Parts: sequence; structure tokens; C-alpha cells
Amino acid sequence: MSRTHITTTVNGDTVEFLCDPKETLLDALRDHLGLTGSKEGCASGDCGACSVMLDGRLVCSCLVLAAESVGRKVETIEGMADGDDLHPLQQKFLEMGSLQCGICTPGFLIAAKDLLERNPEPSETEVRYWLAGNLCRCTGYDKIIRAVMETAADLRGA
Repeated sequence: MSRTHITTTVNGDTVEFLCDPKETLLDALRDHLGLTGSKEGCASGDCGACSVMLDGRLVCSCLVLAAESVGRKVETIEGMADGDDLHPLQQKFLEMGSLQCGICTPGFLIAAKDLLERNPEPSETEVRYWLAGNLCRCTGYDKIIRAVMETAADLRGA
């Protein structure tokens, strides 16, 4: 089978790799670029563990072909922190114990960051609605929702 040459931008850096034409963006990120933060939880777009931003849109990378990323901008969990400085959402998740096994955490963080960039003052209902595409089997969601709400308040200076 022939390989497809991909040139795209991931977390602000231009990257190139070869992949199978049927390979998902999730597999390419993990297997070719070593970006293992995004997780495969279901491979059907139901759990959100593989969430990334593609040209500013939240997507499940298990449902996007790597070839669809050519010339586009991909943002993963690895690009969320600034070196050793965690994003405020990451810091709040740690402080509030909003993660346990960690499989779902990258997807929740990417989705929550997208929400707060779109709506810096979401209601609890809006946070729950926005994160509904992310499933967690460990935490029960309350700590996750509280962490997002508190981060939103902190970022607003409330």
C-alpha cells in the first residue's frame, strides 16, 4: 500500500510524516509524531478521549483521517502548557483532583479550554452541555465541572 506524505502544523510547529491513507489523525499523532497525550477510548467518536482542535474546531481525532490534516492547524494536549507552566485548567484539575486514571483527562482539558475561549463566563449547565461528549468512568464529573467553573472565575478575575 502506498504511503501518503502529510505536511501540517501541530501545536504551532510544521511537521511532516508518512502514513497509510486510511490512518486516523489520532494514530498519526501517537505513532508518527510521538504525541501520546490524546487517548483512544472508543475509536467511534463517543468518548472524547482523543479530542483535539483542528483549525479551531473541537474534533475527535479517531474520526478524522490523518490525510485530512494536510495544511491545517492541529492543537493537542501537548500544546496546552507553556513549557513547564501548566495552563490554568491543567493546574486546577490537579489541585481539585479532577482526574483519576487519566484516559479521559486530555479530552476534557481540550474541550474545556475551547469552551472558555468561546465563553469566559459559562453557567454550570453550559459547562455540562459542552463537556457532554467526554466520558469518564472514574470521577463522577463533579470535580471536573467544578474545576472548569473555578478556572473560568479565576481567568475573569472574579
